[in-house]
Amino acid sequence: LSIKYNCKNFTLVSTDKAVRPSNIMGASKRFAEMIVQSLYESQEKNKKTIFSIVRFGNVIGSSGSVVPLFQSQINNGGPVTVTHPEVTRYFMTIPEAVSLILLSSSIAKDAEVFVLDMGEPMKIKSLAEKLISLSGKVPTEEKDNIQEDEILINYIGLKPGEKLHEELVIGENILRSEYKDILIAKEKFIPWKDLEKFLEKISEAINLNDLDKSINVLQEVIEDFRGQTDF
Repeated sequence: LSIKYNCKNFTLVSTDKAVRPSNIMGASKRFAEMIVQSLYESQEKNKKTIFSIVRFGNVIGSSGSVVPLFQSQINNGGPVTVTHPEVTRYFMTIPEAVSLILLSSSIAKDAEVFVLDMGEPMKIKSLAEKLISLSGKVPTEEKDNIQEDEILINYIGLKPGEKLHEELVIGENILRSEYKDILIAKEKFIPWKDLEKFLEKISEAINLNDLDKSINVLQEVIEDFRGQTDF
C-alpha cells in the first residue's frame, strides 16, 4: 500500500528477537524484515517509497515491560519473579527509542536494517535487586523465614522459546551510520519472486488455521529458526 500510494517513507519497527529466532514472535518479525528488504529490491529503479527497518531490544516502561511488573510485585510485598539468574536483556528508555527510530527513518536510503546501539545487556536479576533496594526493601533468595523488610526473588524458569541472551545482529557485516548510536546491519534476504511463494504458503496455512504448517513455512524461509513446538 505504501508503494501503491507513493508513501515517502515506510519504517518497520523490529526487535532483537528476530535474530536467530527461537519463537514464533521472533520468526514473524524476521519474516517481516525479509519482506521489507525483498519488496524494496523488487521495485523499479525509480523507487518512490524509501523502506527501512529498525531493530532494538526492550523499552523500559513500555507495554509488556518487565519494570512495571516488578514494581507491582514489589508493591504487593513480593515475590518478584525472574525466569533465570543468568538471563540478560538490552534496555533503553521510551524517549531514546522514539528519537532513534525517527532519526533512523530520516537517514534511510536503501531498505537498511538499522540496529540501535543499546550498550551492554543487563542481568534481569540485577534489575530486580536494584528496584527492590530503591523501594527501601532488601532482596533475598531465601524462601524460608522472610523478614518484613525483605522481598523474595523467585526463579520460575524460562518460558518455551525464550532465550537466556538476546542478540541484535545476525551476521558480522556491521557498518557505522553517521550517528554513533545507529548501526547498519548488512543481512541476507531472498528475491521477491521466491519470497512470494512462501507468503502464499503461509497465507494458506493461516486460512486453514494450520499452526504446524505455518511453523514449517517459517522454518523454510528462515534458515536459523529452530521452531517453537511448546505453547
